[in-house]
Amino acid sequence: MPIRMGVDIGGTFTDFCLVNEDGGRIFVDKRLTTPHDPSEAVLNGFREMLARHNIQTDEVDGFVHGSTLVTNSVIERRGARTAMLVSRGFADLLDIGFERRYDLFDLRLRFPVPLVPRKLRLEVDERASYDGTIQRPLTDGDKEKALAFIRENRIEAVAICFLHAYVNPTHERDLAEYLTRNAPDLYVSTSSGVFPYIREYERWTTTTMNAFVQPVVDRYLGRLENTMREWGFRGNFHIVTSSGGTITPKVARQFPVRMLESGPAAGVLMAAFIGRSIGKPDLLSYDMGGTTAKGALVRRYSPAKKYDMEVARVHGFKKGSGLPAKFPTIDMIEIGSGGGSIASIDERGVLRMGPRSAGADPGPACYGRDGPYATLTDANLVLGYLDPSFFLGGKMRLDKAASEKVIGSTVATPLGIEVARAAWGMHEIINEDVARAFRVHASERGFDYRQCSMVAFGGSGPAHALRVARKLRIPAVVFPVGAGVMSAFGMLASPLSFETARTYRVGLNPLDEQALEHQFRELVDEAAGFLIDAGLARDQISVTRRLDMRFCGQGYEIEIDLPPTSGDVRQTIAGLFKSKYEQIFGNPPIEAELEILNWKVEVRGPQPTILDSCRLVHESRKTAPKASRKAYFPEAGGFIDCAVYDRYQLIQGRMVQGPALIEEDESTCVIGVNDRATVDARGNIIAYLDGSESPAGVSQNAS
Repeated sequence: MPIRMGVDIGGTFTDFCLVNEDGGRIFVDKRLTTPHDPSEAVLNGFREMLARHNIQTDEVDGFVHGSTLVTNSVIERRGARTAMLVSRGFADLLDIGFERRYDLFDLRLRFPVPLVPRKLRLEVDERASYDGTIQRPLTDGDKEKALAFIRENRIEAVAICFLHAYVNPTHERDLAEYLTRNAPDLYVSTSSGVFPYIREYERWTTTTMNAFVQPVVDRYLGRLENTMREWGFRGNFHIVTSSGGTITPKVARQFPVRMLESGPAAGVLMAAFIGRSIGKPDLLSYDMGGTTAKGALVRRYSPAKKYDMEVARVHGFKKGSGLPAKFPTIDMIEIGSGGGSIASIDERGVLRMGPRSAGADPGPACYGRDGPYATLTDANLVLGYLDPSFFLGGKMRLDKAASEKVIGSTVATPLGIEVARAAWGMHEIINEDVARAFRVHASERGFDYRQCSMVAFGGSGPAHALRVARKLRIPAVVFPVGAGVMSAFGMLASPLSFETARTYRVGLNPLDEQALEHQFRELVDEAAGFLIDAGLARDQISVTRRLDMRFCGQGYEIEIDLPPTSGDVRQTIAGLFKSKYEQIFGNPPIEAELEILNWKVEVRGPQPTILDSCRLVHESRKTAPKASRKAYFPEAGGFIDCAVYDRYQLIQGRMVQGPALIEEDESTCVIGVNDRATVDARGNIIAYLDGSESPAGVSQNAS
């Protein structure tokens, strides 16, 4: 597909990446998100970008989209009026939750309110046993009662959540088919269809979440598809999922919950892509935009994955204070730190940043939209890291006086310090918050980042990356080309893919290769069907199989990747599990029987190679260095004259000695006093902290 566009909606900005493979060109753009209707920024940016580069809509072969729509709908509770049909005796499970305190010593604990209120949960008199045996059948009377309840309460979407449906989904499917036939406008989600996993609470919260956002996503995608079709678009329309792959709008409408982390996931996928291109197998991916920062680990060129996450945390971003969800996702940590993070003085008289954000409307005070908040972007402008006349390449001017005024009144004066000192405190608190979160995330996963590199991107990430890396003792930071729109880049590197899983508990001893293949066959056919419907041939689809295993009697399991089996399958699987067990726990495995709990399948189409032969096109306006301006570096005593470089003029092998600022339209790289940076063959800027490493083949004479 010669011409493709990737679009990522963030909390503050919407990013665009247009690739023309025939001409080997990449164009990027960034514009403010429109919170009242996110499709407005997408459609306006899509049309204007094509017009600017003389491309007709019908020439675009592919459109790949990621959005925060699902996340925002859940956080802001802007979803459909949703009901829950649940097995008798279990209507209160959403309120009971895990029945544990996530912080033993916090007396102010808050727990998330379920998406479906108690009055909209109807108990259905059916029951299946733990092994799938039907103990109480679903009757026609149960179905009629459910339909009457839905009509009486004017329900728009329904989540069907029955006990042990992951083993036997018959009742859920029968009721879903009946409701769909008799209420065609009703959106129906079943727990066995969304993610048939053991552990009812997580499975049911995921299903209610899916139902809650289905109508919102359906209408949103409909607006995009219909408008673009009217404009002449005839190409492939794909949606990025939280696992880093892409799906069709049809699948996205069926499983919208899988879009929760679509934009950030694409950024991590792009970080792994960059790692492969420069030969860095282990990376720390650092993405900071206008609202939040995201961190992820890349091991051996592959992002770490998980099958659970929390959404809409309600108590200081603490783990346990959000709604749990079960689905495949790239393992990321979210920090409430971004360009729009609001500064405040807490009850102790201490400065804090975030997690509240000024977003796109009104945004930071410097945006000139009467924003009353002092934000990180205001601080970076006051510190000299941002050029008020060159924000977004000059398309948006910043008001430095407004930043100084709001920081002075809300931060500096209450603390009795100068404005510059207050701005530096805001900047440094964000650095420490990010570094602390990364330390915990990496430590919990046994990842030693001190010998790896960081890939920093997002609109705000490059301004903070070297400070964060220094706190973590990471020796080098990579700033990719187009770092400010990297998630949009990543969408164009995302293959069609789908992952599914099912719980089926079985001991390892009675298992043979034939039984193993039988259990996986249905999962593979189900997952591959979504890609075949999208136009792929069966021989274009690769399959990865995984197992969740544990010792009998344990409560939690370990995931292993399953190679093509041959010979004694039980011995192969047992060896893989015990090796992983020892790697994680540092102790030899115990002597006990093994059992398999969850069976997982991931199917993927061909990996897009469109970015390999293309280069970013930019009409540069100035030579390098562009100029100099005063910027704040505490190591040098405060504000000092600092060289400013136009990134688009820096050629391969060029060395930049800090302190320096390297500007591109969507972001600014801040190079510290004793740091230096060089440009590699692909245009990436690689910065080395305090002379920690000498780039091979690069002159040591600073430019």
